[in-house]
Amino acid sequence: MGKPTGFLDFPRKGLDYRDREDRLDDWKQVACDLSEETIQKQASRCMDCGIPFCSTPNPGRGGCPLGNIIPDWNDLVYRGKWEDALARLHSTNNFPEFTGSICPAPCEEACCVAYNAEAVTIKNVELAIVNKGWDEDWIKPMVPSRRTGRSVAVVGSGPAGLAAAQQLCRAGHGVTVFEKSDRVGGLLRYGIPEFKMEKRLIDTRLEQMKAEGVSFQTGVNVGVDISAADLRKSFDAVLLCLGAEHGRDLSVEGRELEGVHYAMDFLPQQNKRCHGDEIDPSVAILAKDKHVIVLGGGDTGSDCVGTSLRQGAKSVTSIELLPRPPEDPSDTTPWPMWRMMYRSSSSHDEGGVQEFAMMTKRLSGEGGRVKKVHGVHVRLGEPDASGRPQIEEVPGSEFEMDADLVLLAMGFLGPVHEGLLDDLGIEYDGRGNVAANTADYGTSQAGIFAAGDCRRGQSLVVWAISEGREAARIVDDYLMGDTRLQARNSLGNAPA
Repeated sequence: MGKPTGFLDFPRKGLDYRDREDRLDDWKQVACDLSEETIQKQASRCMDCGIPFCSTPNPGRGGCPLGNIIPDWNDLVYRGKWEDALARLHSTNNFPEFTGSICPAPCEEACCVAYNAEAVTIKNVELAIVNKGWDEDWIKPMVPSRRTGRSVAVVGSGPAGLAAAQQLCRAGHGVTVFEKSDRVGGLLRYGIPEFKMEKRLIDTRLEQMKAEGVSFQTGVNVGVDISAADLRKSFDAVLLCLGAEHGRDLSVEGRELEGVHYAMDFLPQQNKRCHGDEIDPSVAILAKDKHVIVLGGGDTGSDCVGTSLRQGAKSVTSIELLPRPPEDPSDTTPWPMWRMMYRSSSSHDEGGVQEFAMMTKRLSGEGGRVKKVHGVHVRLGEPDASGRPQIEEVPGSEFEMDADLVLLAMGFLGPVHEGLLDDLGIEYDGRGNVAANTADYGTSQAGIFAAGDCRRGQSLVVWAISEGREAARIVDDYLMGDTRLQARNSLGNAPA
């Protein structure tokens, strides 16, 4: 805990953001750092709750999937023991700068203070700890004292792949990370806009991992540039961390028109520009001077909004199929569950229009380019046999909107099957994800494991890191018959 009366003495203080007009003129991080004194006061609000629900991994509810030992490092920060707090934080999380920047903080939903007051700003304290660690040069490579002679291929360099690679390397194995893109990072690199998480954070951590002995091969599409058979022959174990890149499509008339793109074709281009890359004008997707319609109201849709505004869009409208969530937490999601309520992102706060309960019926255009989105308002009807409410169209509520650019941000259906996964003979679960449970992360093929979004489906960065760490422990045990890698405790406590 922090100060016994901290949660009574100090109100919650969230992050400040740069002025809207200033931040729309660049791609720099939108959030401002808080002072050390402010962070210590916020950490002091951590109460003597007895059972730290914030630290408890709980799918579908609040709590930290990593089992972060949150009360400990809040107390250490409050007492000014920052380096000790960093060690405690790193004991469960390889990359707190990633989670501290972009995680939606399910831990705060489960904070005991949040039962009848405002939660501790756990995410902000976490980010402050690791930032101070980098500033003070406390974060050093952890080179293993011995090498096992065993080799592991990690396919995919998103948060799951990076976490697993670092853990396996520290266990002494030879680790090679394969990434089909030109740079390491997966969706952290090319899916998350620069203004939400600057990519220098990835690059700094990669230097540490390289110094520890992790090998990275970029521009290598495993299954194309390297066959599945050669991969299995060259490594003692394979860990698949491919992500869930199969985007949900829009099956309506006019989908084939120019100007209709997946969000994940649009966002990576801007991140490449931020890296100084030139985009071929023949394939460039830009929002400048266009009426932009974003289909999907989640994080990816929000990222499209912020990116379009910075590119100089004429207008930006995001459309969500479901009704607008309530302003206050719904009674159907009581503490410590993830609360059903309206949340506005920094991008939506910058401008544009949010529309809810609207369904796209068709697209129309001129000269082969999209010009209009046609749709209808909808409402939730009676539930079906599975208990899910059905979507009903509201009679007479048809609408049309100007659209020069339509971005599809409606979620992901799972990993891409064609190529590596099919060539390996991997079995899939009922949702099309790689079939592997959390007991052993093993796939249907011996010696091949899976973690992250390709196994669990589209999810949060904190779940990806958690699964990468857990899968690394399983792979280490598979290779050595035992493992010294730390197991995640269900209450977030460090094992004895």
